[in-house]
Amino acid sequence: MSYTADDTEIHGGPVVKSLLENDLYKFSMWQALMHSHPGARAEYTFFCRNKPEFPLAMLADDVRKEIDHLCTMYFSQDELDYLGNLNYIKDDFVNYMTIFRFQKRFIDIETDGDDLVIHSAGPLVHVMGFEIYVLYVVSELYYRRLKREGILEEGRRRLTEKIELLKRELKGSDPSTPFVMFDFGLRRRYSGSWQREVIGTLVNELPENFKGTSNVFLARELGIAPIGTMAHEYMQAFQAFGIRLRDFQKASLEAWVQEFRGDLGTALTDIIGIDAFLADFDLYFAKLFDGLRHDSGNPYEWGEKVIAHYKKLGIDPKTKRLVFSDGLDIPRAIAIYRHFRGRIQTSFGIGTNLTNDTPIPALNIVMKMIKCNGQPVAKISDSAGKTTCVDPTFMAYLRQVFDKHERPDQA
Repeated sequence: MSYTADDTEIHGGPVVKSLLENDLYKFSMWQALMHSHPGARAEYTFFCRNKPEFPLAMLADDVRKEIDHLCTMYFSQDELDYLGNLNYIKDDFVNYMTIFRFQKRFIDIETDGDDLVIHSAGPLVHVMGFEIYVLYVVSELYYRRLKREGILEEGRRRLTEKIELLKRELKGSDPSTPFVMFDFGLRRRYSGSWQREVIGTLVNELPENFKGTSNVFLARELGIAPIGTMAHEYMQAFQAFGIRLRDFQKASLEAWVQEFRGDLGTALTDIIGIDAFLADFDLYFAKLFDGLRHDSGNPYEWGEKVIAHYKKLGIDPKTKRLVFSDGLDIPRAIAIYRHFRGRIQTSFGIGTNLTNDTPIPALNIVMKMIKCNGQPVAKISDSAGKTTCVDPTFMAYLRQVFDKHERPDQA
């Protein structure tokens, strides 16, 4: 399973090699929303949260060419067979994928001064699919222009350090409370070639700890588990589905339960913050979902609140799992693991620190849903800088509905 990234491959050819090269949760959310709200419409916008080394507007023409290429692609029969063999993917969704093609009319790539402006709008079950491809296209095109000698060599040195750290720190650990990690690094990777080398190395070196990747294409190619459940956009969309706003979280969780019937049982908690989430996460949902995913806020405080909530409901926390995925590196993941070890199951989705840890700082890029069915949607994060909404009036109303006052660090 060993594989060595080729620096010449990194700097030429189409970025997207297969439509299967997407995060697993895109397919699960895609299916769920196709079944529950096939007529919904949505808008997504690209953001860069940090300062790049050159204006991203310089990538516009190349991004357009990549999206043109994306719109010519289709799923091969063997890729469809792979999707269909996943327990939670249904036949009608595979049939939809058989005829699916991305349409250029639903996405615009423009510039505004130094900024790259990418906006997609159209049927939700179409435009939601653009996100991950757009992000890793931008990321890889960016690094192609920043080619520097020794980048991959330094990346390998850092990867070796991570593996040695894990082996050293986990030596003699109780096998009944294992350290479990996944790759969540598709969207901001250095390159597809490098991500494959990283994952292949981890599979070989840490077979007891490394358990899968969100990249469905590489999961299939390397014979490991595809990992993922839901993202923020899934729950945000329910803010615009005609449900009483106070009930949108419960409605989204109920729809998920009905769609997957026990599979993909990890719920995301930070659409309105952990406190508002737990207020809706009653005994019914707590029993049906296997666990919860952390993506913002202090991970220790978050985990303690979740454990206390399970205990309050009469559920043994040791039967549940916490998945941590907020900007993790290996030392931080180990520290969190040790803090909760023996009290609740844990696992760790590590992204950019695995697939783009080089001397060149990684782009902090996202593509977020901003509207659904013509209405604004919002995420009120537990971390400063992650709150997302383009309409201050709707944000204020949402805060009022959930009685969530703005924290000083989010003011």
